Amino acid sequence: MSVRTDPGPLLAQLQLTDSAFPSGRYTLSYGLEGFVQEGPVDVTAYLVDLLCHSAGPGDGRALVLAHRAVTAGDWDALVAADRRLHAVKLNREIRAAATRTGRQVLDTACLVFGGPVPDRLSDLVRAKATPGNHAVVVGALHAASGVGVENAVTGDLFSFASGVASAAVRLGRIDFRRAQSILYSVRDEIGHAARVALAARVPRDIHSSTPAADAASAAHERAAARLFTT
Repeated sequence: MSVRTDPGPLLAQLQLTDSAFPSGRYTLSYGLEGFVQEGPVDVTAYLVDLLCHSAGPGDGRALVLAHRAVTAGDWDALVAADRRLHAVKLNREIRAAATRTGRQVLDTACLVFGGPVPDRLSDLVRAKATPGNHAVVVGALHAASGVGVENAVTGDLFSFASGVASAAVRLGRIDFRRAQSILYSVRDEIGHAARVALAARVPRDIHSSTPAADAASAAHERAAARLFTT
């Protein structure tokens, strides 16, 4: 006899991480455009640096802590993680992008999924009690949808990597096949970043250290022409 499992959590995860979900993340290059404006870029090395030093210990850990907070019904813990993540994003455009995409995801989730978790988080964001960073919103929604924390953070990290690769294609640095090759080649780094994220215990564990990307982002804010918002 085959064992039937509820496909609901998996389907919710696929929907939330689908590039067609209206989050606005397609407008982000995660600092890559700033580098490209200065000269040639090794896209793989750039992506690995972000995974290991920003996406994993930063957004990934915030997602994990938000997921655990919602599971435990501890909204103070979620707010603390969200505020910490906001504080470690040093550039204005990066902070603005994280909250803009987070709020877009949350607005759509309230309409599509509904339920007490997105409604409560939406109330907190509207009251300016918490910033509503994308990673925290997604972590909360995954928890509410029954997606396990390991799958939630791994899926979101892959979505992030896919976004960087897609931006590189649109910037004319690689083609679509090379983008897929890069995504396949960084599987170990995505797994490592997920493990780093899952090791988070308190908001102070959230950190980011990508000085070169931060400098490129600061210059990107003042660029005369931009294809991406970051």
